[in-house]
Amino acid sequence: MIDVNKLLEILLYQKDDPILFNSAFFFYFFAAFLLIYLAVGRSKEGRVAVFTIFSLYFFYKACGYYVGLVIISAIVDFNLSRWIYYTEDKRKQKSLLILSIILNLGLLFFFKYTDFFIGIVNDLKLANFQPLKLLLPIGISFYTFENLSYTIDVYRREIKPVDSFMDYLFFLSFFPKLMMGPIVRAADFIPQISQPYVLDKDDIGKGMYLIIAGLFKKVVISDFINQNFVQYIFDDPSKHTGLECLLGVYGYALIIYCDFSGYSDMALGIARWTGFKIPPNFDSPYQSSNITEFWRRWHISLSSWLRDYLYIPLGGNRKGKIRQYVNLLLTMLIGGFWHGASWNFIFWGAMHGGALAVDKVRLDWLKARGGGATGWVGTVMKVGGVIFTFHFVCFCWIFFKASTFQDAWALIHQVVYDFQPEVWLELYNGYTAVFWVMLLAFILHFLPGRMERYTEQGLSRLPVVASVVVMVVFIWLLVQVKSTQPMMPIYLQF
Repeated sequence: MIDVNKLLEILLYQKDDPILFNSAFFFYFFAAFLLIYLAVGRSKEGRVAVFTIFSLYFFYKACGYYVGLVIISAIVDFNLSRWIYYTEDKRKQKSLLILSIILNLGLLFFFKYTDFFIGIVNDLKLANFQPLKLLLPIGISFYTFENLSYTIDVYRREIKPVDSFMDYLFFLSFFPKLMMGPIVRAADFIPQISQPYVLDKDDIGKGMYLIIAGLFKKVVISDFINQNFVQYIFDDPSKHTGLECLLGVYGYALIIYCDFSGYSDMALGIARWTGFKIPPNFDSPYQSSNITEFWRRWHISLSSWLRDYLYIPLGGNRKGKIRQYVNLLLTMLIGGFWHGASWNFIFWGAMHGGALAVDKVRLDWLKARGGGATGWVGTVMKVGGVIFTFHFVCFCWIFFKASTFQDAWALIHQVVYDFQPEVWLELYNGYTAVFWVMLLAFILHFLPGRMERYTEQGLSRLPVVASVVVMVVFIWLLVQVKSTQPMMPIYLQF
């Protein structure tokens, strides 16, 4: 007999157990969704309705009644964008755009930054406000930026607003990317809604590869390294040697990449299976030979959004070199603040902004002299650039990960003043499996892109039955190695 209370407990929102791509509940959710979605696949209205309903339920399972914020945001920006487009008065268009920006950023600011500024006011002894301790709605940073890009693009006459509210709600709530991105632009997504749903072998192979790769990155690499090594280091760096701390930083560089890119890969794979192509969000960023290249490869949807809707409107490189460097710094400061209400994130953004400005000076200098070195000297310099860039990014990750500035400086202090390289054998014996997983992760990351394409092509050649077997076997293996308690994704907090 069915236990109704147990069933309701599973189906209703649980604050301590939100739905995750790597949770058991999600596999049942996705199987049910896919069966119904395939059943209505010939009807555009049916696909939109099914996808939207499942997406809103997915969001409800992730953060409860905050699902209402997605619906309200969709209603507001759907109507404002249409008023902007069909109003001929330029001043009214601008006023409506400003209203959209204020409403979207105001909502984000209220939930994400109110307590941060209350803390500043209290620290300055200007008042003594009680923090609101608001629960941050999952995904609000991502769908806020999607709303803003949509209304701004409509205002610029780069796209025409959609006529159907359900189409816009579908775009905004699309569950594969709702919680942690990528930040998808309406111009890339909405035209695909009306296209017939056709799933070919390439879609199956590409989607399967992305889902398997994403789950592997998240569960086998990120969660394992985090639970068995890195979390101990960052809990109290002062208790560990400098060698342990340095390896912990390397481990965190893998964790944040595999965690976030793993979820992005799964989002792209699920989207591909349902007839939608989302632009990639990562491109082997630790292969970058300079910081400018890194930001072309890391969180591509955010860096391109900041470029198009912040850096260029600030003036970009059109108002002189000094202004360009200031614009880069401001853009990355705001990008850091987007990640969270913390001085650590602001400092992290400032370091990247300053590095981008310095790298721009270097690139201009090389350009003025006809380019960089070639031949073996160029190869050596490129390798050196990759090593330097990786370590600069790792240094910045310390402040991104550490709970406080004190913790960050404590870790740096251990690396500089208490390295103790002689403990390496004892450390290896204690964390053998972790270090081998880290080595595997670095090897996989630095494999050439053609290896990925070969794997995708191999999966696309499999018959449907074989594809199902591959997925079932992989999920079974995943269950054997995954932790009993799913690790919360890092970017869920943003």
